[in-house]
Amino acid sequence: MELSNNEHSFYNEIKDLLTQARNQAYRAVNSIMVQTYWQIGKRIVEQEQQGKSRADYGDYLVTNLSSYLSDTFGRGFSEANLRNMRHFYQTFPDFDQSVTHRVTNLSWTNIRLTMRIDDPTERDYYIKEATGQNWSSRVLERNIKSGYYRRLLSTQHAHALSDSDKHNPADFIKDPYIAEFLDVPEDLTGKESILEKSLISNLQNFLLELGKGFSFVERQMRISTETSHFYVDLVFYNYLLKCFVVVDLKTTKLSHGDIGQMDMYVRMFDAMKRGEDDNPTIGIILCSEKDETIVKYSVLNENKQLFASKYKTVLPTEEELAEMMFLRNLKLVETRADNDLT
Repeated sequence: MELSNNEHSFYNEIKDLLTQARNQAYRAVNSIMVQTYWQIGKRIVEQEQQGKSRADYGDYLVTNLSSYLSDTFGRGFSEANLRNMRHFYQTFPDFDQSVTHRVTNLSWTNIRLTMRIDDPTERDYYIKEATGQNWSSRVLERNIKSGYYRRLLSTQHAHALSDSDKHNPADFIKDPYIAEFLDVPEDLTGKESILEKSLISNLQNFLLELGKGFSFVERQMRISTETSHFYVDLVFYNYLLKCFVVVDLKTTKLSHGDIGQMDMYVRMFDAMKRGEDDNPTIGIILCSEKDETIVKYSVLNENKQLFASKYKTVLPTEEELAEMMFLRNLKLVETRADNDLT
């Protein structure tokens, strides 16, 4: 059927109205169901406490309740799901807390994922980010498994930026970056072009890994002086930080030369590409390994716009995530000690 422009616009408007209505209805139903699951969890705990003299009362109660609700309402009330509701109440016993109000905007799958996190601060971070950025359950699970929050903390404490900054660049930088989605060998020594090509081929996943506010600008961007041409591997713009972010890929261990090269790129970008309303350019060196001594005694230690982060092409183990937390705390202690000396 041939449609005029006016008819096409009219039909699209009606379609948008229905889509918005359905989304609003879904959010309303989801919020009500989440609150109901919390109430069910509360009642299970209260009922269990009445029968606490019997060691097996909790299992007996959940088993029989699951059977009754399944016969009455059908699917959705397995023993495992009822235990999740009980865990939901135990994790958020005060439903008036602001954090818990944010939970009602999450899907039940996402809530179950966040409940597995023992650290309340880490759990609240994922709730806030999943709500604010509309993370799917797949993205949330991947970020939890990859230690997204812990990797951000390691960079923030290493740079120890002041709370007065509206947006700290370190709040947007991870160490390490996890790129298990690339499907490339762990050892890419001397193969920067393969790494770059794989990142571009998986750009959507890489942008999710980079985090909030990043948009891709160009690969191998040329910046020229009167006598020379230079090519930056990857260029992004972060609309929250309001600045360019230049990325240099290194498949070898970080060196002084790499740091000096990135420092030059950032200075050139500020001079040649930065707009009047842009903040100073950020430079990130993505390397396979880095020597913390080089980091400590180079411009990376003082320059709030330069970062060196490792990349990994496999998800970290729990032991590796625990080591990240240890190193983060160690850096924080060292930073405080240095500040006390000065």
